[in-house]
Amino acid sequence: MNTENKNYQELFSELTEYERSGVRMQIDGISASPLQIVSAHMIRENSNYMRDYIINEEGKITELDFYEIGTGKSKEN
Repeated sequence: MNTENKNYQELFSELTEYERSGVRMQIDGISASPLQIVSAHMIRENSNYMRDYIINEEGKITELDFYEIGTGKSKEN
């Protein structure tokens, strides 16, 4: 298994644990499952995603949002 596939599997496992804990997840403002988020990472190889953790008063993560950010590279190249 190559390193990239291993990274995607680890990301999926991490997000699945968040989902089991009741953490809501979104990607670019749209509700998404762990599989949808990992798939977006795989499809958009030239893009990066920034994580935004929403934490309640007790310090517990209640929501995890992913936002696509530019890489500074032209998509034409």
